[in-house]
Amino acid sequence: MVAAVEAAKAHPDPDALANLALVRHLHPVPDPRPPTKEAALGERAPSIAELERWATILRIECVRMLAVAKSGHLDSSLSAADIVSALYNRVLRHDPERPDWPERDRFVLCKGHAAPIQYAALAHHGYFPLEDLMGLRKIGEHLQGHPDMTRTPGVEVSTGSLGQGLSMCLGIALALRLDGLEDTAHVFGLLSDGDCQEGQTWEAVTAAAHYKVSNLTAIVDYNHLQTDGTTEEVMDLGDLRAKFESFGWDAVEIDGHDMEAIVEALERSRTLDRPAAIVAQTRKGRGVSAMEGRFGFHGKPPTPEQAEAALEELMAKLEEQTAALAATEGDS
Repeated sequence: MVAAVEAAKAHPDPDALANLALVRHLHPVPDPRPPTKEAALGERAPSIAELERWATILRIECVRMLAVAKSGHLDSSLSAADIVSALYNRVLRHDPERPDWPERDRFVLCKGHAAPIQYAALAHHGYFPLEDLMGLRKIGEHLQGHPDMTRTPGVEVSTGSLGQGLSMCLGIALALRLDGLEDTAHVFGLLSDGDCQEGQTWEAVTAAAHYKVSNLTAIVDYNHLQTDGTTEEVMDLGDLRAKFESFGWDAVEIDGHDMEAIVEALERSRTLDRPAAIVAQTRKGRGVSAMEGRFGFHGKPPTPEQAEAALEELMAKLEEQTAALAATEGDS
């Protein structure tokens, strides 16, 4: 096995190298840098405009990763980019220099197939080198198709089987209670439509209310598209906000691409005396117009042509956001 891995590194897939050459020149500009360690600990609050810019950078990284890997879930990652940007850049209390810091917040990507969006955030915060992103789904590399807590720094839980993530979030929250950290460390879980179609999710919802778990927030990336069609066709979830409320949770429904609403909902959720649910209405493939809200892209990587068009669109957006931030700083 070791020999096979070394051989793969010595003689990389020529198609993968061709795809990498296509996108390498479109790497996002490095400035401004990610929020500092102090920001991660809550001493600085990046602006809404900064968070929106970082969401674009995360989307760019996802397109690049999938173009090289030629495998994975791009549209599912893109729909969650705004939420993940808000979490890692402003809301989560975390420290890349101390990934095992006991008082850190915990983030669980319940929809583990969207691993690229979490990897992009972790890399930009220094949990591992940015160049590792190009090893997505490659033999011998540490970025698996689904998050692996034993191999990737910053990953709290190995996920992938839909429906199990919220139960693990609840277990972590209860363990923090036993450790006397319930009022310090918060647990955030990002669920998909598919997660909410699984019975185990609703067992966890019931148990969280029963045990009065106040340091748990479930965020539903409700993008309404699945492998076989719309969520409404596959298994209609109805009014998710009302369902969470009926189980005794505090629940709100927001536009999952409205950064101000995302930040407000996330920050509010950690002040409550019961578990919180944020139903975020999103669009699969957000940020890439050829993919956004369209069926048929789930689990399919972009072709080189699609990746090039997507990167050009996202890079134009990034340049626009960067210029706007620079102008704001110049006026201040």
